[in-house]
Amino acid sequence: MSQKKVRVRFAPSPTGGLHLGGVRTVLFNYLFARHHGGEFVLRIEDTDQTRFVPGAEEYIMECLRWCGLEADEGPHKGGPYAPYRQSERKELYRRYAEQLVEAGHAYYAFDTPEELEAMREVEKAKGNYAPQYNQAVRGIMRNSLSLGAAEVKDLLEKGAPHVIRIRMPEQEEVRFTDMIRGEVSFQANTVDDKVLLKADGMPTYHLAVVVDDYLMKITHAFRGEEWLPSAPVHILLWKYLGWEADMPQWAHLPLILKPDGNGKLSKRDGDRLGFPVYAMNWTDPKTGELTKGFRENGFLPEAFVNMLAMLGWNDGSGQEIFSMEELIEKFSIGRVHKGGAKFDYEKAKWFNHQYILKTPDDKLAALFQPVLQEKGITADAAYVARIAGLVKERCHFVNEIWDHGFFFFAKPEKYDVDAVKPKWSAEKQAFFEAWMTVLEGLDDFSFAPVEESFKQLAAAKGIKPGELQLPFRIMLCGGKFGPPVFAIAETLGKKETIERMKLALAAFTV
Repeated sequence: MSQKKVRVRFAPSPTGGLHLGGVRTVLFNYLFARHHGGEFVLRIEDTDQTRFVPGAEEYIMECLRWCGLEADEGPHKGGPYAPYRQSERKELYRRYAEQLVEAGHAYYAFDTPEELEAMREVEKAKGNYAPQYNQAVRGIMRNSLSLGAAEVKDLLEKGAPHVIRIRMPEQEEVRFTDMIRGEVSFQANTVDDKVLLKADGMPTYHLAVVVDDYLMKITHAFRGEEWLPSAPVHILLWKYLGWEADMPQWAHLPLILKPDGNGKLSKRDGDRLGFPVYAMNWTDPKTGELTKGFRENGFLPEAFVNMLAMLGWNDGSGQEIFSMEELIEKFSIGRVHKGGAKFDYEKAKWFNHQYILKTPDDKLAALFQPVLQEKGITADAAYVARIAGLVKERCHFVNEIWDHGFFFFAKPEKYDVDAVKPKWSAEKQAFFEAWMTVLEGLDDFSFAPVEESFKQLAAAKGIKPGELQLPFRIMLCGGKFGPPVFAIAETLGKKETIERMKLALAAFTV
């Protein structure tokens, strides 16, 4: 590895919600930087103003904050290579595009949209159903390679709309070493002459990413494998601009696949199968359409991050639960898989369950408070924490504390009397009436004394404790569910437990 200080970047476009694949790219960049004592840069690639969506940049920042993946430099905090929004660096790019033209590696193209469409139709008529602007057609289009120098000069002086395109070589193999895939090679003549600078003076991704990576001294560039076909353009630009010695090491990350493995996971798959694919809720400002996120679905950020780390990487030990510190210590780009990683929502829920089990009860209670507030319930923090501790074994999500513990917040409105009636008897009625009196006299209403008094009285009455526990549970909860019944009683307290028993006995004897 290079002796330069490691510098990596995440460079999203502010065009909408942040897909979990994007967050994984952030995570792998972040882990690599931290593992090597390097720096992680956030750069906003907003050069395509037609796709810019208000609020998307702030949303991206909030996603990274929630995941605990804050950048060392970026538009939100500045840094030595500011500005970090490409729209604010616009003047930089033309200079390098013009430099490429002067060196013969790029050219001005004056083609109108109509002329481009006509070329495509001609190519399709020839049987070329994926027409490109390349060496085969550039000679018949209106550009500085086909027009005379005087005409080109005249067009430029008159301010004729034009783009600058890279001039891809006709017979050249472009090779590079990918940190995940090893040696990769392309024939340059299979790639079209990409636009580098648009008519509005904004760079395309191809030019901007190279210029910015060079100027920001990026040492390693990690991105999704869908960018592999663009690699030859970028590598040639590094070479043509004279920066080849400073080119970052590349790693093209595997795709996150649909659960069945057939193709890249998309938002539509999440909508169809009923799970989120965005980190956080995203509302499209144009349509008002809400796309649910992992955060709002009840995922803890630590679980979300851990789950993402295991999508395409492992440390070889079989371990699956890693703290952020462990991930930083053990992460290696060499352990990232080449093949795509299938997304499994049930496995994602398993990760969240593991982290709920590890989370202190008071923190779970704080996370659960918004659910209670929505329901208009005010409850003591210590009380909620105790409930969280009793039911978290059954929870995949924080909001499921309600599903498994709703009866702690209100007396049952109805009882599963059908589960009680067939075996109910006057003897059992007498037991509970007598036991309420015993409970009234208990000074210590914790689990063990309550259970002990229950067993002693059952023995004295000659009734098996197992025949009494179910009716007692239904008295407290309304049904056949919940944590250990004496833990429920301890949590509810003496007064509430006895009140619920009285109300239920009346219902049982109707």
